[in-house]
Amino acid sequence: MEEQKKEWYVVNTYSGHELAVKQKLEMRTESMGMQDYIFRVIIPETTEVEVKDGVKKEKVKKLFPGYILVEMVMSDEAWYVVRNTPGVTGFIGSSGKGAKPTPLQPQEVDKVLNSMGISRIDVNKELVSGSKVRIISGPFAGMFGTIEEVDAPNQKVMLNVDLFGQETSVEVAISEIEVAG
Repeated sequence: MEEQKKEWYVVNTYSGHELAVKQKLEMRTESMGMQDYIFRVIIPETTEVEVKDGVKKEKVKKLFPGYILVEMVMSDEAWYVVRNTPGVTGFIGSSGKGAKPTPLQPQEVDKVLNSMGISRIDVNKELVSGSKVRIISGPFAGMFGTIEEVDAPNQKVMLNVDLFGQETSVEVAISEIEVAG
């Protein structure tokens, strides 16, 4: 079996049930021992400041009501666990008839997560000095590099890449890389 990598999927829920589905899915992941297949469950939302009668109020607004993002390895078991979580109505990008859904493209995930101040890559666990990564966009797209340094606050990494046979340090945005398997 080919090694599967974790990717982001859009899961459809009953509108207004996003938090309950997130909590149930996280509990099921734990109780069914699926931590190696189902990782982060995120409700895409943004905080807006409203001024009403001169009083500032922060209001959390869902970006996509009725949808949550799930970072997972699409195995048969993980697919089953997510699909059968109470409140889940299905995956986006599945043609039905038992076909597995299509994952989001990294740049689609980045757009949503970055707007929430979250990174697609789990910076603390996946980006450590010496890790191998593949550059997926920008001037160095398609090249592989080794992490020298992680600048999490600025969402950048310093990589060692082989440029024309020469080890060279380059700075790349975290959104432009993926962890090499």
